[in-house]
Amino acid sequence: MSTELNKSMDQSQANIHLLQLHDSPVIRWLYLCIGVTALFVGILGIFLPILPTTPFILLAAGCFARSSERFHNYLLGHRIAGPIIREWCEYRSVKRQVKRWAYLVMLLSFGSSILIVSSWKLKGMLVLLATILFTFIWRLPVRDENK
Repeated sequence: MSTELNKSMDQSQANIHLLQLHDSPVIRWLYLCIGVTALFVGILGIFLPILPTTPFILLAAGCFARSSERFHNYLLGHRIAGPIIREWCEYRSVKRQVKRWAYLVMLLSFGSSILIVSSWKLKGMLVLLATILFTFIWRLPVRDENK
């Protein structure tokens, strides 16, 4: 049974590792800088309601796949980000559970921000941003888990 699991993992890893390191060291360095910046912004997105986390983490994974196999493997091995990245790379979709968590975190972060802010203009801006982000996440394709 473990050989089947390893074979399945190797096959899924092969699909993810279609992206290759760039030939030019300068371009690899540029991809690395963009990847580190995207990862930092993605981490900030965990705490700030106006920044989406997932697109920046996916951008970082793509940049790392072209610049640093070590950083790319680190993201793929991460217990939270890894499965989301693999799902996106293999199927260009997200799991329904990930979407539900995104909606919950958005509701909590935007809701608390709207309650804390006193200016009606800022409240309106937060509602507008929440609507845009909700629409973006709603449009992401979902793959049935049993397929």
